[in-house]
Amino acid sequence: MRGIISPKLVPFLDQANTAIAAFKDTGQGFSAELVRQGLDNLSALIGTGPNMSMVKDDFLATTSHNIPVRIYNPAPNDTLPVLLHFHGGGHMCGSVDLYDPISRKLALATHAIVICADYRLAPEYPYPAGLDDCQQLLERYKTLLTDMKHSDELYIAGDSAGGAICTSLVMNNSSNEKTNDSVKIDKQVLVYPSVDYTMMSASIDENGQGFLLEKDKVQWYFEQYFQVSSLERDEIAQAKIVKASPLLGEFSSNMPATLVITAGCDPLRDEGVAYAKSLAEVGVDIEHHSFDGMTHAYMLLNDLVEEECSATYQLIGQFVKGTSPD
Repeated sequence: MRGIISPKLVPFLDQANTAIAAFKDTGQGFSAELVRQGLDNLSALIGTGPNMSMVKDDFLATTSHNIPVRIYNPAPNDTLPVLLHFHGGGHMCGSVDLYDPISRKLALATHAIVICADYRLAPEYPYPAGLDDCQQLLERYKTLLTDMKHSDELYIAGDSAGGAICTSLVMNNSSNEKTNDSVKIDKQVLVYPSVDYTMMSASIDENGQGFLLEKDKVQWYFEQYFQVSSLERDEIAQAKIVKASPLLGEFSSNMPATLVITAGCDPLRDEGVAYAKSLAEVGVDIEHHSFDGMTHAYMLLNDLVEEECSATYQLIGQFVKGTSPD
């Protein structure tokens, strides 16, 4: 069922849709530079994050490269849990800088040390380079916190492609076939997550035009990420895409308690709902909340939908802390 947009977003979407139509009329086609600039332009609406007692830029060294990270500690004198924050952007866009206000608000809402990673992006670094970076952080994040008090409690959180990363990490470390004894994820937080690269959910078509994130752009993102063309998807490429899709992987009771937040006018809505249902079916503790009038990426539109964003952070804080909703 096609979503019904909140009146708060109508003027913004009218402007965005006019710009999208004008761009398509040029016949120019997408490029990494254009889509990155488009997402960065939303920084004008994301708002400012709260002051933080400690913010530190650092990096995680690997044998081949350094992974930049930014660490947010809201209470350095306390022993806090840790939350790994993986930003969205279709595996091609986004950065620690763009998501800085969100990382700050997550640290405040969850009363946790937040580590946000600048993982490698496609098309320069296609699948699984960025995911490998996030796996490195998952396994070695404590080496970044030698000067900070922290507990062993670990949460992961991500929106859109960041949700894909979270669920991929869970699939690769917490399923019956792939249990990683060195990794224990206690909870995961998914905001309008991307969990099915095959694009088979009904909402892809129902909400795939007119709501900011459009079907043709989603497909293009995935083609860059997996380095395949829609015209060249042979059986091997398709099998790779299916295997990479967390929704199509194995679910088990070993997976962490999960909060799923979906947006009613999002082309990715149905796959997030399906992911929550699949977790519930194997006995994983799951909470699902829908913001029916919102689009994909509404967390980047804070100045337009401040009430909905505040409610989202409140839900995340309650879920992580184990407190009941008001």
